Amino acid sequence: MCGIIGYIGSENGVELVFKGLIRLEYRGYDSVGIGFKTPEGLKIVKSVGRIESIPGEPDMPSLERKVKNPNGSFKYYSNIVIGHTRWATHGVPSERNAHPHVSQTGRFAIVHNGIIENYSTLKSQLREKGFQFASDTDSEVIAHLIEYFYDGDLVEAVKKTLSKLEGAYSFLVISTD
Repeated sequence: MCGIIGYIGSENGVELVFKGLIRLEYRGYDSVGIGFKTPEGLKIVKSVGRIESIPGEPDMPSLERKVKNPNGSFKYYSNIVIGHTRWATHGVPSERNAHPHVSQTGRFAIVHNGIIENYSTLKSQLREKGFQFASDTDSEVIAHLIEYFYDGDLVEAVKKTLSKLEGAYSFLVISTD
């Protein structure tokens, strides 16, 4: 089962969300990712496999190797962060299908738990409007819908997106704004 976690506050959310993802490991996962706001825009870090590195196996991919320095300190700092552990339901386990998913312009990123039952229809409608998809997941439609409906009010864009989604789900969204 997927797990999502988010943080907004005054501490290093990258570190807090990383530790939160470790606490979600018991649920099982095949890929993991963190997305966070930076002064330059959104930064997304994904990995297939483990959250933490295995000592003595330097070539085994892990999220830890991507977000921490060799001395154990975190490479990144942000106080607005989302994270996700994924158990594949749509698309194979891969960085391409790992969360967070980003909207076409990179303005929004989402993590999602659950099923969007009408994602195929929504994906076709969005493709007709010129949206391109980078994953095989149902989740990516959420990021693109938010972007499609965005006119300066993120809350309103999310409400309009929710009105189009069918299924049982929850999601978190971050924005460059």
